[in-house]
Amino acid sequence: MSIDTGGKRQARNREFSAGGVVVRGEDTIVIVPVRRAADGRKVVALPKGHIDPGETPVEAAAREVREEAGVEAEPVEKLGDVRYWYQRSGKRIAKQVEFFLCEYRSGDPADHDSEVEVARWMPLAEAVRELSYKGEREMVERALDRVRK
Repeated sequence: MSIDTGGKRQARNREFSAGGVVVRGEDTIVIVPVRRAADGRKVVALPKGHIDPGETPVEAAAREVREEAGVEAEPVEKLGDVRYWYQRSGKRIAKQVEFFLCEYRSGDPADHDSEVEVARWMPLAEAVRELSYKGEREMVERALDRVRK
């Protein structure tokens, strides 16, 4: 399924993104983006980003993992959606991010792109505590549940 990010949905200040919880055993990759939180603090996050025109959420998740986390990973299952609001240029934006459980295939987090300051492996259980955003912590909890089954 392709999500059109250029139509009426954008006009109503909505954005759609996709991301991944990359797993290797009981570890996941977390990133520290170059962009800081509104209050200036560093953010610990999962790789995620906009869905490009003609791209499916699954394809976008795999691409964002490759770009931001520096690794190849295969999306295997949808974990859920995270919805939140943020402000840009004085406008309130509704954002929805589809997250996928992704199995690590190859690569090194050091090969991340310039939007990311640091990408590194972290135990899933630690990521549940250390990620900056509640919705992303919930996605990691879901991934941890599936890995332990």
